[in-house]
Amino acid sequence: MSYMNPSMGSGSRTARRTLEFGRTYVVRPKGKHQATIIWLHGLGDNGSSSSQLLESLSTPNIKWICPTAPTRPVAMLGGFPCTAWFDAGELSDDTTDDLEGLEASVAHIANLLSTEPADVKLGIGGFSMGAATALYSA
Repeated sequence: MSYMNPSMGSGSRTARRTLEFGRTYVVRPKGKHQATIIWLHGLGDNGSSSSQLLESLSTPNIKWICPTAPTRPVAMLGGFPCTAWFDAGELSDDTTDDLEGLEASVAHIANLLSTEPADVKLGIGGFSMGAATALYSA
């Protein structure tokens, strides 16, 4: 899924960036489907490794959805591109938050949850940057 997002440009020009979300992995419940939880990975990881871990848990009635964040340059890593739910800036008072990237991730998460049955409980969690995104989404 892609998400077009305007970003602030200089002067009257407005740049647009497209965020391509990676593959989404699903761990299906082995019993009656009673809940769906979206699990968001940390910086530089992917949904595959999360799904492998979650498959080993004894949660027979939970469906786990493990999306993969877009690959983007991350300022905190000197602009090195890696999977990230938003651009994590340098740790200083002068850094502005990447609300556009965060909102794009929130929209992607909401889209994933929108197809779940009405009779199941919904949840969201994550690790590291994924946990921060989950908290912002809740």
